Amino acid sequence: MLFNSIDFAIFLPIVFFLYWFVCNRNLKVQNIFIVFASYLFYGWWDWRFLGLIIFSTLLDYSIGNFLRNEERISRRKALLWVSVVVNLGFLGFFKYYNFFVDSFVNAFTFFGSTIDAGSLNIILPVGISFYTFQTLSYTIDVYKKELEPTKDIIAFSAFVCFFPQLVAGPIERAVNLLPQISTKRNFDKTQITDGLKLMLWGFFKKLVIADSLSPIVNDIFNNSSDYSSTTLIIGAVFFAFQIYGDFSGYSDIAIGTSKLFGVELMSNFKFPYFSRNIGEFWRKWHISLSTWFRDYLYIPLGGSKGSQVSNIRNIFIIFIVSGFWHGANWTFVIWGLFHALLFLPSFITRTNRKFTGTINVLQSPKTFIFDILRFLQTFVLVTIGWVFFRSESINQALLYLKKMLFDFTADVYVHPSGYRMMDYFIMLICFVVFEYIIRNNERNPFYFKSKALRFCLYVLMIFAIILFYDDGVDRSFIYFQF
Repeated sequence: MLFNSIDFAIFLPIVFFLYWFVCNRNLKVQNIFIVFASYLFYGWWDWRFLGLIIFSTLLDYSIGNFLRNEERISRRKALLWVSVVVNLGFLGFFKYYNFFVDSFVNAFTFFGSTIDAGSLNIILPVGISFYTFQTLSYTIDVYKKELEPTKDIIAFSAFVCFFPQLVAGPIERAVNLLPQISTKRNFDKTQITDGLKLMLWGFFKKLVIADSLSPIVNDIFNNSSDYSSTTLIIGAVFFAFQIYGDFSGYSDIAIGTSKLFGVELMSNFKFPYFSRNIGEFWRKWHISLSTWFRDYLYIPLGGSKGSQVSNIRNIFIIFIVSGFWHGANWTFVIWGLFHALLFLPSFITRTNRKFTGTINVLQSPKTFIFDILRFLQTFVLVTIGWVFFRSESINQALLYLKKMLFDFTADVYVHPSGYRMMDYFIMLICFVVFEYIIRNNERNPFYFKSKALRFCLYVLMIFAIILFYDDGVDRSFIYFQF
């Protein structure tokens, strides 16, 4: 079930009403209802894959309780490895089986040999990369004795399948989400109002920004050999805004929807395109994933406490694995490798955490200008990386970049449906300006004191959503494929 669908528009009010006004007297009943609603939400896509979520839930719940009374290190490690191998085994089969088979065949073909290895018609379960990491983090935290395992199977099931963040995050930690599910939630009008506002902002980013740019991006990337370098620049920049509007929009809707049920999720985006180097970008982009890899991969590998060689090795591992997490294609691996190379200079010079505050127009003109230049430089580098992320193959990405960067030609791009391109440029400029204004309030984009201004913004965004809504555009979220 998509957030931006009629089905969800019917589903959400019904679930909200039953949750607060029918099931609210008993926490256990309320949590059972959340599990039921979440399974319905997920099963609306394909009920057959509910078995994977239920199996993963039972597995990690059981292992957590086995770890409760097991003090022998060897046994604890064995239990942990059962969770890791089984969960990643399912993820690897559904997401990467055909990738490894095809890569194996291509490797033999490259060296002049031919082998016959059939691929399978495997459907990738929506959200498997997200809920797999979420359940794994629970088991790892219990193993490290940083979290007390829960005895409440219903609460744990709700933690795993909580529908607002089930299919595309944020990837929650049990230490944050499980206590909220295990304790009574109160009906808070302010929290619910804040949730609705954040949902409106998320829908605006998805439907107005991301979906309106989608036909242009698809046209340019699918026919890149036919277009000039200036058009390819437009395609790359528009994709940078498309994927940001799409994914951060989803996160805002998820966080806002959770607020409707008295649950606070972690922030996932903090205006990443206002970053002054790659280190700052990764502290603001897909925060739940980057911190997951930091805590459960980078630090266990030794983090930055070893020799310079091992530190650099760890940097490459975490970025390459992060790229591979996004999809079964070498383009994602190269995208991760590209970001590792971008991050490395600031890591070696210890400037990766140089910028922690936000850009401020009231600071000295010289500092402000340098900050603007830095974030433009970072945006350009990130956008070059997005070309690999969006392309179907490494060869397509290299040809796209070669023509865009080294074979300069210019022409006037015409929208596939004949719309005025100037309107899109104006829209993005207004979007960037508004994001700059609210840069310190990612959870409260309508924080302005003036009621009249807030009302005008609500009306403007609702009108824009209705105006830009297009049935002919694929409305699915980009990160559903991951």
